[in-house]
Amino acid sequence: MEFDIIDITEEEIKKLTTVQMKLLRTAQQKKDELYRRAEKELKVYRAFTMGAGMKYSSLNISKQADLQAELNFQTALLADNLIYNMSLNEPNPGGDIGGGGGDESAGYIVDYSLSYNERYVIVRDYYIAIKDPAERMALYGADEVAKKYLSSYYSTLYNVLYTYSQKV
Repeated sequence: MEFDIIDITEEEIKKLTTVQMKLLRTAQQKKDELYRRAEKELKVYRAFTMGAGMKYSSLNISKQADLQAELNFQTALLADNLIYNMSLNEPNPGGDIGGGGGDESAGYIVDYSLSYNERYVIVRDYYIAIKDPAERMALYGADEVAKKYLSSYYSTLYNVLYTYSQKV
C-alpha cells in the first residue's frame, strides 16, 4: 500500500508500532475511498451535463473545483487526526505509551478516539479468541488497561466473558 496521506519515509514506516501502522493504514484507506467517491460523483455529474446538452459548460469545471476543495479539506482533517492519534501511541523514553494512547502490552488496539461500543467489540473479540476459559478470565480480570479503556463497559464484558466461559 502506498502511503501519501502524510509525508513519511520507508524508514519511519518500519519504526512504527503495530497500533501506529493500523492507524496509518486506516487513514490511508479512508483517503483513498474519499477520492474514489469524488471521481464517481464527478463522472455522474459530467454525464448529466452532457445529457443535458452542456458538454462545454463551465459547470463541470466548477463542480470539479468544489470537489477538489472538499477533498483537500477532508484529507487535511484525516491527516491531522492521524498525526494526533499516532502521537498518542508513541513510546515515552520510560517505555510506556504516552498521552493516554495505545498500550501495546494489551494485545489489542487501544485507541481512545473510538467509541465505547467499538472499544468493547475490539476487547471482546480479543478475549473470545482465547480458547481456555480459565486463562481467558484470569487474563481479563488482571487487565488494567481494559478497566481504564472500557470504563463502565468493563464489568459488562466481564459478565459476558464469564457466561461464555460457562457454556464452553
